[in-house]
Amino acid sequence: MSKAPCRLAVIGLGMASKPHLEALQELSSSITVSGIYNRSPAPAENISSKTGYKIFDSITAIANDPETDGAIVITPPNQRQQIVEALAAGGKHILMEKPVERTTEAALQIVTSCEQAKVKLGIVFQHRFRVGAKRLTELLAQQALGDIKLVRADIPWWREQSYYDVPGRGSYERDGGGVLISQAIHVLDYMLSVIGPAKSVQAMMATTAFHQMEAEDFATAGIQFQSGAVGSVVATTATFPGATESLTIDGSLGSATLKAGQLQVNWRDGRHEELGEVTGTGGGTDPMAFPCDWHRDLIADFANAIQQDTVPAISGREALTVHALIDAIVASSRSGKLSNVETVS
Repeated sequence: MSKAPCRLAVIGLGMASKPHLEALQELSSSITVSGIYNRSPAPAENISSKTGYKIFDSITAIANDPETDGAIVITPPNQRQQIVEALAAGGKHILMEKPVERTTEAALQIVTSCEQAKVKLGIVFQHRFRVGAKRLTELLAQQALGDIKLVRADIPWWREQSYYDVPGRGSYERDGGGVLISQAIHVLDYMLSVIGPAKSVQAMMATTAFHQMEAEDFATAGIQFQSGAVGSVVATTATFPGATESLTIDGSLGSATLKAGQLQVNWRDGRHEELGEVTGTGGGTDPMAFPCDWHRDLIADFANAIQQDTVPAISGREALTVHALIDAIVASSRSGKLSNVETVS
């Protein structure tokens, strides 16, 4: 006998909801959308007219709905705390867009709230679900590249000024920062998931003359990992017209480069491996110019975690690791000194 579909509500219908809604359409045989909610009613009414989805009139209604197993939360970071507390109190599992919150302290509070309520908390780091990324994860888990010595992350993205003209975007009050916590966080999360925790960083951040915004649109850091490897990260939204992000990992048996989902491995014995393809990742003028496949697989994993009572592939607790790294980069830039990466618990 087949299991009943998982029932998920969608909270927040702004720009970032596009791949989620497309993914949910593809997953309609195994996931039912129990309803949608947006603070401004027009987006919900527009989507409902096309899909037939029920419109909830409040977060409380979702939290109290017996026909809802969990919710996908796609709101700005500064709206998360009350939403999470209401959903957790109602026993609803939560899949939430990155970052967890604007600060690590607030993120830890959200994670703790969900753990105490015994509801699952998954975080949307969809880059981990790209074909090339999954293969690289396997190679590193098998230590196929040998001892990892050097790691280089490059995020050369572009955002028009109109992107930052949206009230609150690129501010500390709404977003918690700029390019690090809003864009580079994807690559940084994946990097840490395969290399392991960072130990210390030496960093610099700046806001270039290309943008009028409160937080940084450029950041660079040297990183010392706990494993002994060293590395670097350069992240910006000021490189026109924007290019694909990349992560290069150099090991004693070979080097691998993951570029926008395509993996290339050059082995020291002369072999070459290539897997996946270069796709849009939202690095240019259109932040949503990428396929929904990664979101589809991530949402499917979350629904399966609910039904099988397992831990989501990317839990809220695990996501605190990248928050700690970003905190250290910010602290180092502000002090001009080496900053240790704290363990969050």
